[in-house]
Amino acid sequence: MGELSWILLSAMVVNNFTLALFLGLCPFMGVSARVSTALRMGAANIFVLTITSACAWFLNTFVLIHAPYLRLISFIVVIASLVQIVEMVIRKVSPTLFEQLGIFLPLITTNCAILGLAIFQTNRGYDLVQGLFFALGAGLGLTLALVLMASIRENTELADVPEVAKGTALTLIIAGSLSLAFMGFAGLLSSS
Repeated sequence: MGELSWILLSAMVVNNFTLALFLGLCPFMGVSARVSTALRMGAANIFVLTITSACAWFLNTFVLIHAPYLRLISFIVVIASLVQIVEMVIRKVSPTLFEQLGIFLPLITTNCAILGLAIFQTNRGYDLVQGLFFALGAGLGLTLALVLMASIRENTELADVPEVAKGTALTLIIAGSLSLAFMGFAGLLSSS
């Protein structure tokens, strides 16, 4: 169980896809204005990451054995299909959330964090369980980044921020500060 814990912790904090590897920046910047929306987007990403992980393992283990050159296109097709399913379910179950997420929900399809997960997991040779822990850690890390960013952005609405720093400038300053903070975890796993 120790190895699985390290995989989860590494993907969530040490090698956070958004704040350390700079993957998934589109939803990070676009959907992080409100904590409630950030949590929901994080949940959608966790779902897509987890299913993508299982599908990538299946494809890599049983289908693409003699055709590794088809790996990338196969992963893209699986991700696009999964996102379409998630989009249809959210539209049916919660039209309000569907409107709040707007264009960022279909953009999960092009979210490089999802494709990065499938490629990283395959290149590292993770089995099914390791891959699922990796996906869960990556999803929790993305959700953590979204919620941290959203909570800081909500608090800055109440602060007296100079006019020159409002809007995109402040968002980029916050993102950079969060990224620097997460870079402090870089040596955590190598020291043990």
